[in-house]
Order: sequence, then structure tokens, then C-alpha cells
Amino acid sequence: MRKIEEYKKELLTLDIMKANLYAIVAIIPVLILYVVPFILLWPQTFSKVALKNLMDNYNLGIWGNMSVILLVITIGIITHELIHGITWGMFTKNGFKSIKVGILWKILTPYCHCSEPLKVKHYIAGAIMPAIILGLFPLVYSLFTGNVLWLFFAFFFTMSTVGDLMIVNLVRKEDMNSFVLDHPSEVGFYVFRKE
Repeated sequence: MRKIEEYKKELLTLDIMKANLYAIVAIIPVLILYVVPFILLWPQTFSKVALKNLMDNYNLGIWGNMSVILLVITIGIITHELIHGITWGMFTKNGFKSIKVGILWKILTPYCHCSEPLKVKHYIAGAIMPAIILGLFPLVYSLFTGNVLWLFFAFFFTMSTVGDLMIVNLVRKEDMNSFVLDHPSEVGFYVFRKE
């Protein structure tokens, strides 16, 4: 097997402002994909009576409700990054020693960084896993149960994966057996191609 240094290296990054713009634009199609099937299956959920009952059941007061929402978002964001790390860690030589989770304070963005090169297919698996676990699974659960809170959870955490999905879109054109090295401080990666 060739050493990684023998491959041609190219840096591919996302513009964070562009990613944020795409996230805003993605709200409408994701809402349509999530809410329309939910309404078709559970039309009574959005009636005045059902929404009032929902509010009455979870009425903790303004500060209580805000605290619960903030707690769920915080735990969800941490879980999102840990899912990246756990998935990537399964494909590294040094396991979870190669994974670092933190916050890019300059742009107030949580991150998970893998310090070892991964095959493109493994990098993609780690990049999309939060969308599946925190977005798709809760959506399916909400569609089967009619639970609107899980629908909102699925929507919010799907929206939080827009940047990840943009990274997947950027890397999917590469050979699945090429190597990718996550950039430690930018939203992007180095791709190593055989010359």
C-alpha cells in the first residue's frame, strides 16, 4: 500500500456564509418533505384543540419551556458531533484517539475532527450518520406515532445537518477508495488522489 504522502493532495472547503444561506433556503423543501406526509397521516394533530392540548400538556411556563428547548438542543448538538466521532472512529487505525470534538469559537460552530485520513466512503458514512440518526429516525417515528414533538425534533436536527450534506455533496464525486483528511479548523477536507 502506498503512503499517503505519495498521493496528490487538494484542499476542498465550504464557504460558511454560503452554507448558512443554503440552510435557510433548505427550510422550505425540508418542511414540505416532513410536514406534508405528517399532515396527510395525522390531520387532526394540527387542529386548534390538539395544539391547545399539546401546549397544556407541556406548559412549564415560559422559562421552563425555554430551558427544556435549550437543553434538548444542547444535548442534540453534542450528540450530533459524537455520532460523527463514533462513526469515523470505527474506521481509524488509532480508534477514538484520532477524534477531537469541540467548538470553533471564531464562528461559534461545534465540530468533530478526525486527525487520520479516511477512505471517502468512510468519511461520507460519518458525515451523514447524524442526519440519519437525529433526522430520519425521529421523522419515521413521528410518522408512525403522530407525535408532533418528534416531528419538530426531526426537522430541527435535519436542518442542523445541511453543512454535513454539503460536505457529502463535495466529496461524493471522488473515488470511494481515495483518502480524505478532515481539515482541523476549516469546514472542509483534504482529498488525496492517486496520481
